[in-house]
Amino acid sequence: MDLDIQSMEQVNMVRINEKQREYLNRGMNLAPESYLTSYHYRASTGASKRLWLNRPSQPCLLPSCARSVSTFDNLHKELTSRRLPLLQDIPTPLPSYLLDVTLADFLPPPKIAIPSRLPSITSTGRNLPPAHHLILFPPPSRLSALLPDGTDPEQSPGKPFVRRMWAGGRINFRVNDHPSLKMLGKRAFCLEHISDVAIKGPIGNEKIYVTIERRVSQLFSFGKLEKLLSLQDASEDLVRESLRDKERCSIIEHRNIVFMREQTKGAAADAQRKAGKILRPQHEPTFSHTLTPTAALLFRFSALTFNAHRIHLDKQYCQETEGHRNLLVHGPLSLVLMVEVLRRHLATLGMESRDGYLVGENEKIDEIEYRNLAPLYAEEPMKVCGRAKSKGEWEVWIEGRDGGYAVRGTVKTSNITERRRDRKGYRMLELKSTAGNSATGSETTTSVSDEPDPAPRHTVEDPEEYGKIPLAS
Repeated sequence: MDLDIQSMEQVNMVRINEKQREYLNRGMNLAPESYLTSYHYRASTGASKRLWLNRPSQPCLLPSCARSVSTFDNLHKELTSRRLPLLQDIPTPLPSYLLDVTLADFLPPPKIAIPSRLPSITSTGRNLPPAHHLILFPPPSRLSALLPDGTDPEQSPGKPFVRRMWAGGRINFRVNDHPSLKMLGKRAFCLEHISDVAIKGPIGNEKIYVTIERRVSQLFSFGKLEKLLSLQDASEDLVRESLRDKERCSIIEHRNIVFMREQTKGAAADAQRKAGKILRPQHEPTFSHTLTPTAALLFRFSALTFNAHRIHLDKQYCQETEGHRNLLVHGPLSLVLMVEVLRRHLATLGMESRDGYLVGENEKIDEIEYRNLAPLYAEEPMKVCGRAKSKGEWEVWIEGRDGGYAVRGTVKTSNITERRRDRKGYRMLELKSTAGNSATGSETTTSVSDEPDPAPRHTVEDPEEYGKIPLAS
């Protein structure tokens, strides 16, 4: 039965005086390090009463019926008010090239023709491929600042919620039709903040879901003021203020991280033996690709992402502390694999290779939303699948070795030719409007042609074209 709980108070037996301890210990036989939880609730008669519960050796959170008050409010306020570090990077072809090299043997044919040498910045002028931003913007944490599991402490709610997993997220690769990051050696910024916190699960087995919003941009792309901001000595507050305006962002990402309570070795062993719930796909895929991730792949991806999380590197830790049977595949890695397999499917017609990179796709990935439903493990086969739902919308998923969903998501794409035609039409209309309102009063007879644009030699997006077409307001 739910209680009308008004507030909660926790008492550590170590921190109270002897008289208080004697009063609270009556009939409970408490250990010195115990916590007592006091719930103030309103009875059916309207009287205010107090309920004491014994939670040995660790504090506890409010039950689900009382999460709208004190403890959850404080946790939500503390996490969402944190000022996370402003992340910086200088995108060049090297990280993306190394990711391509790392994934080449695991992706479906036609395989990427890896260049014999690293492409130069001036020779490629490439936009960063979708999802490759996940290997940029490493957190600048010293090793001494990392948590015992090797993770960064910035988003952690703290003890006893010391185990973390990647639960899913959403990425917009094309914010207001802005160009992606360019691998031109120009400084880029990533502004992170915790946008939401939620607690789910029964008391004693709560899970804390932390949503992190990331705004990514090379501010030099948006005017003279932003060119100043891209300098190394730019004011951090000025950069933060600029990135709060999503009109200046190239990528906006929301990632969901779930934090769970620490567990004993016995509980971890039980978790390994427990069979998970299997949710099987309801549709046959249009395309699929099976691969087996290796420990070496996980190590390389950890290195590329500056990630020391032990669940990807230490098998003994996975089994004895986290309750998993083997090393876990990174959430971002499974996301990259889904995106790359879909890209290859979109590029199956008219594809060619230039400088070792795929070109010729007529569809580009704009958005992806996904959820991680079950763990994926090293040395176990996984099947990356997808099917068309409607024009410009795809369902993508990954099946684990049992054939059930491990990751499930939706991708939105757009046609490059249509996108360019829309931008050209916008440009032509703007020129006509500007000419018609000129100070001379004479109207230029510029018109919008009904003829389709000639097909470009390469349908891959040309970074230079972005500078010729004004962005829509």
